[in-house]
Amino acid sequence: MKGRDRLELLLLGAIWGGSFLFMRLGAADFGALALSLLRVAGAGLLLLPLLAWRGELPALRRHWRAIAVVGLINSALPFVMFSLAALVLGAGLMAVFNATAPLWGAFFAWVWLGEKLDRARLLGLAIGVAGVVGLAWGKAGLQVGASGMSPALGMAACVAAAVLYGLAANYTRRRLAGVAPMALAAGSQLSAAAVLLLPALWAWPAVSPSATAWGAAALLSLLCTGLAYVLYFRLIANAGATNAISVTFLVPGFAMLWGWLFMGERPTPAMLLGCGVILLGTALATGLLKLPARAPAAAP
Repeated sequence: MKGRDRLELLLLGAIWGGSFLFMRLGAADFGALALSLLRVAGAGLLLLPLLAWRGELPALRRHWRAIAVVGLINSALPFVMFSLAALVLGAGLMAVFNATAPLWGAFFAWVWLGEKLDRARLLGLAIGVAGVVGLAWGKAGLQVGASGMSPALGMAACVAAAVLYGLAANYTRRRLAGVAPMALAAGSQLSAAAVLLLPALWAWPAVSPSATAWGAAALLSLLCTGLAYVLYFRLIANAGATNAISVTFLVPGFAMLWGWLFMGERPTPAMLLGCGVILLGTALATGLLKLPARAPAAAP
């Protein structure tokens, strides 16, 4: 990986880590549905002219049905779930659960696509799940607050969103292999906006959101979704998919940092330990980290 690619990877990790902070700042005023609509609509409108400039609109027209499915399971539903969780969980904790997405991707590749998992990947799945359970243990309070959410429901929403990301990655691999990535990015955001439009208008806040919430929504949409996609696909093209997906390991650290600096959410030792266990499992399950080869059996 070249020096410029490393800088872009670091920048992408910082941007995606910031998305959890912006959800924390915007969810209470807007609600999960309205905030998610603003996020995908703004990103789609930013990416659509870029798609047209690249001459890739025909790809969007040819594959719009499958792209719409990706918009539902990779954007609309997960964004709503994380926005709900943002009402009761800190930015760093949400990002740690989000980091399990490649873990679920490996699981669905095994169950659905029949991809063989060696002992390292199976061990990674077990370690990652154990990390999720350990992180949630003792934190999953059932008391429902004024938002209608409890910490337990917030954690469940985060895990469900990460599971959907893993499912979407395999659906994309099966149904949209070879489709221009920018067509997939722009189309999925626009289709997610179409899905969320009526529910979000129905749930639109009666009280006008604050300037801080509007700013958070704008940054979440244009920076953390629209421009982040451009950076991510540049990394895939220039450094390869394996290097690009390693951004997963940077996001929780940046989310904890931004949450600490801007919202006073100090990471606990238990959170840091759980994060380390989950990232270890993810690295093994995705093949980024391999176990030492077994020594050949001695001849009799």
